[in-house]
Amino acid sequence: MTSDAVPIPFEVDPFERFRSGFPALRHKTYLSVCDKMILHDDVRAGVDRFLDHLAEASANRADHELMVVSSRQRFARLMNVDASTVAAVRNVSDGVNTIAWAMPMAEGDNVVVCVDAEHPNNIYPWLRLKRRGNEIRLVGHLPDGSLDLDAMINAIDDRTRIVTCASVTFAPGHRTDLAKLGEACRQKGAFLLVDGVQSAGILAHNLSDLPVDGFATSTSKGLLGLYGYGFLYVSPAWIDRLEPAYLSRPAVAMTTDDHSVMGGLDYAYQPDSRRFEVGSYNLAGAYAADASLDLLLDLGIEEIETRVLELSASLNEGIAGLGLPVAVPARGMQQSHIVTVGVLDAGGHGFSTDPTIGLLSKRLEEAHVSHTIRRGQLRFAVHAYNTLDDIKHTVDVIAGG
Repeated sequence: MTSDAVPIPFEVDPFERFRSGFPALRHKTYLSVCDKMILHDDVRAGVDRFLDHLAEASANRADHELMVVSSRQRFARLMNVDASTVAAVRNVSDGVNTIAWAMPMAEGDNVVVCVDAEHPNNIYPWLRLKRRGNEIRLVGHLPDGSLDLDAMINAIDDRTRIVTCASVTFAPGHRTDLAKLGEACRQKGAFLLVDGVQSAGILAHNLSDLPVDGFATSTSKGLLGLYGYGFLYVSPAWIDRLEPAYLSRPAVAMTTDDHSVMGGLDYAYQPDSRRFEVGSYNLAGAYAADASLDLLLDLGIEEIETRVLELSASLNEGIAGLGLPVAVPARGMQQSHIVTVGVLDAGGHGFSTDPTIGLLSKRLEEAHVSHTIRRGQLRFAVHAYNTLDDIKHTVDVIAGG
């Protein structure tokens, strides 16, 4: 006698399935997405498809650029904005410089930036504006290394054209209250530009609701793509008010897709954020980003953030329980996926003057726990592929177990 019962298929947890696609995780505990991504098998397969097309001459330029269009659309979905507001750029520096030189600025207009809390790539573009007579208002950070939002807001006046900050500082890793800063910018008519590279793909950003006017990121960290490809979001309210400093065929509105056709000596910008795109695209980066964004969207950015913040809180509390100084609160509005240990600026990039940090770093390296040292602090960062076992193992290694 046979049974008519239908077997229930075994369902793999989506995060476990996601984790299984990263070869690096088979031999190390990777807690360094704040430094660089690791490649998922699907992402590598996307790049392989691109290379196969090149090797076999099996796709033309228009075929390849479908991946640019698709990756823009996927990034827009991740950020809950229309794809027309997203430009494909090379990296954060490209996006920041794009806004810096597209913004109409008169002599005496100013930019506000928290100099001590930003990566140099969000400092130098603004310093260069001094050459055209613009004032750069450099605000200091709070003692814990977080942005002094009140000081930044107090620095904004009627001549402020741009206010810029990181969504999450690269060190110590505080999350910025973008809503508070953005509302202050709206009141003065200033453009809020966000360096989102540390949080994109990891923390949820609903840019349709946030008072953020520009958001620049690369795919080389939390978006799990390649170097040399990224995105720039520009609010619909600002697109027509910005004129790109560089102009090439992709930025011009045309009636044909033929890249070799000249549309006449009179021209009009693309009506959307494509006006900020220059020259040929990093097509390998587009293939990679399309695959990685598909993976992230499948998991869901809200679900990713929930998982990541719980893991980072566990890591934070575990390290603090060993009596070590942790820089960012384990929970609350400033919490992010980044956890840093030690005294801020007791050292620099890759080194610390605190012998304890050096000892811990060596111990972690020997245990194959990927991490970095930034501004003298031991730095970890969690993504959706990490597990509670990763956290427990890391805390045990730090404890000397």
